[in-house]
Amino acid sequence: MNHRFLSIVGLASAMALSSGCSTNKAVVDTKPQKTVATKPAAPVDTTPVWTAKKYSFNPSRTKENDLLHTTLRISFDWQKQYLHGLAEITAKPYFYPQNTLVLDAKGMEIHSVHLMKGYDGTPLKFDYNGKKLNINLGKSYTRDEKYTLEIDYTAKPNELPTGGSDAITDDKGLYFINPLGDDPEKPRQIWTQGETEASSAWFPTIDSPNERMTQEIYITVDPKYKTLSNGVFMYSRQNADGTKTDYWKQELPHAPYLAMLAIGDFAVVKDKWRDREVNYYVEPAYKGTAKKIFGNTPEMMEFFSKKLGVLYPWPKYAQVVVRDFVSGAMENTSASTFMEDLQLNERELLDKNWDGIIAHELFHQWFGDYVTTESWANLPLNESFANYSEYLWAEHKYGADEAAYLQLDELGQYLDEATEKREPLIRYYYKDREDMFDSHSYAKGGRVLHMLRNLVGDDAWWASLNLYLTRNKFSDVEVAELRMAFEDVTGQDLMWFFDQWFMQPGHPELKVTQSYANGQLQLHVEQVQDTAYAPVYRLPLKVAVWSGGKKQVDPIIVDKADQAFSINVATQPELVLFDSDQQLLGVVAHQKSQAELIYQFNNAGQFGAKMEALAMLEDQVDNPQVLTMYQKALQDKYWRVRSIAINALSKLKEGQIAAIEPAIAKMATQDEKGAVRSDAILALAGWDGKKYQPLFAKAMQDSSYQAAAAAILAYSGTGATDTMERLAKYEREKNGEIKLALATIYAVQSGPEKYDWFIKQLKTAKGGELYYLLQSYGAYLASNSQTNTTEAINLLADLAMNHQLYYVRAAAYQALMVMSEKPEVQQLMEQIKQKEKDERLLEMYGK
Repeated sequence: MNHRFLSIVGLASAMALSSGCSTNKAVVDTKPQKTVATKPAAPVDTTPVWTAKKYSFNPSRTKENDLLHTTLRISFDWQKQYLHGLAEITAKPYFYPQNTLVLDAKGMEIHSVHLMKGYDGTPLKFDYNGKKLNINLGKSYTRDEKYTLEIDYTAKPNELPTGGSDAITDDKGLYFINPLGDDPEKPRQIWTQGETEASSAWFPTIDSPNERMTQEIYITVDPKYKTLSNGVFMYSRQNADGTKTDYWKQELPHAPYLAMLAIGDFAVVKDKWRDREVNYYVEPAYKGTAKKIFGNTPEMMEFFSKKLGVLYPWPKYAQVVVRDFVSGAMENTSASTFMEDLQLNERELLDKNWDGIIAHELFHQWFGDYVTTESWANLPLNESFANYSEYLWAEHKYGADEAAYLQLDELGQYLDEATEKREPLIRYYYKDREDMFDSHSYAKGGRVLHMLRNLVGDDAWWASLNLYLTRNKFSDVEVAELRMAFEDVTGQDLMWFFDQWFMQPGHPELKVTQSYANGQLQLHVEQVQDTAYAPVYRLPLKVAVWSGGKKQVDPIIVDKADQAFSINVATQPELVLFDSDQQLLGVVAHQKSQAELIYQFNNAGQFGAKMEALAMLEDQVDNPQVLTMYQKALQDKYWRVRSIAINALSKLKEGQIAAIEPAIAKMATQDEKGAVRSDAILALAGWDGKKYQPLFAKAMQDSSYQAAAAAILAYSGTGATDTMERLAKYEREKNGEIKLALATIYAVQSGPEKYDWFIKQLKTAKGGELYYLLQSYGAYLASNSQTNTTEAINLLADLAMNHQLYYVRAAAYQALMVMSEKPEVQQLMEQIKQKEKDERLLEMYGK
């Protein structure tokens, strides 16, 4: 699964008008982090806030019975939002004899349970507590004896208690979207989401990742709807009552949490990879752009299949986009589900692509579906690989700079999280399995895999992954099996690597100092992380040295808390680049002079090295030598470097910009990348908006929505008397960035005349867009007290109580606070608190 923890901060970065295109799941930051010195070890009488917490041990689930096959015959009550099901389950004891079968079945009504012999059924006794279905099998079975049960049930997902996490915002398993058809802006859909253990909310099963089954699903629906499920579509049968039944068959075993279905009025756009169907299920309005959104999928399948030496393992691959999805995407076997944000029109595709999330879910078809983690404690065996696939694809398709950007971005995500928590990657001591879906399992895990690849080399990396997949196919694994695959290929004992990176919390924090005398470069490396909570690391690294204009690279192994290295260098170095492969997951404090950083930007050639130079010298941009470096950055071939340069230069005062203003004005209209044009427009607006009023007016028609939105903001800041007249022309625009630009302006520059516009947008917006609109709407209400109507109060209260996404509920609550002097609003806010079940919001409301 990808794009899981859409935190409010993450959404802020992802939705920022001036940010560039990114396929990452969380924080999108085009400004590199400065390397800072780390703090010394904490005093012995204090405990850092990020210290790994010790909860109860969470082992893999004991296998008493082995689930073999599930056949489901299901239909739906849209009015009540029920699923009516007949489940036929074939199982056998795993090893020891068994006379009972315990199934997970959440919030269901169990009508009957029968033991089946052919078509004949014998009623069985059972106990059901709303979560577990305990069935008396009537006799004791041995591990050589199979049995088949038929369970007649009704699933009632909306009657389940609310759960979820940052990553997966709801866990009721089965979702009816606009079930009564009373929202004209939203299609009617039904879809499922099984991870972590929510498949048992729509069919009885052993809901554990270390279980596997084959499956058949017969889905009865109105003929106007398309259906999708795992495996192969076998046939569709017309029924006497006017319905149809679609039959899907999954012949290869997979974990129950990967079972899925999706029902709706989808356009199905057909593609293929080799001899296999590759189909894209989208809303009809996006039929024309579906191949542009998902069209790299066959190339990805070929790339991953060849590199892994294991062909894509399932008989087809489908990708479906649904409304109101509870996460970013989900890797259901042979049929991945995606959030609606992936649906883009032609113009939006100029600014964005979703290759990262598409690659992520595809790679899961191997790492997660073909080979599955045995427990949620081992989740990084799924998510670290899927996360790293984004890097692998970017490196292959878009080049070293884009891959290096992802490397830095993901490292930043982990380091941000590490200020509050530091846990081992493999965590048996967690409070809740949902806690595993964090920047450790994703971002840190992906970076650890990058270091492992760097350590063993590309040939051994791919050979080890091939062995891991072929040895463990259709089975469940723990981290030792990954280690043994690498050891068996390389002949090395890699326990040290897996122990320090997978089994222990934290990361290295290095302080590097250097000196030069008599042909010797002396490097002093200290590991300053608090070793009460993290190990002294073993770090195989490379050091690049430029001397007399020539580069040499020397390998070193840092494995002590305090260590010195001596390197032969002919003359005083112009630059020393520690960890020259830029692959270390950690923090390095290595002080460099202005001259060294400028040399680094001009000569190191790597994106990360350039970013460090730009970041460290940002505060000196008015220095002539640094300014020259930034002028060169404006011409860099990689667009993110150009954007970062513009954003740094925009801080110059008006009297300092003569040398760069013409170049940035040209970039505002001529740069090939919309995100760069956007940044250039905003830079010009910050200097002398009135001077560039005609440019902004023209840029409002830019082909890029990002650039057009920036121009709207910039033009509005000039004080032009026709601003509101010009902006009114964009009020019918459906693009989120344009709407958010208008909302930002209207929040502070308009009056009651924009009340209806805000109400309309709030009723139709979704996800992150709605979150930001609520931010602007709160500001609007604060400056327009006459618009604090009963309609506005009720709309915000409904969102705060009932919206599916917790961060939208939070934003609606905050907007209500603007009107908290009203007694009726105070009463509503208390009702919202009473109804809310999400601990994150309860904590916020309590404060």
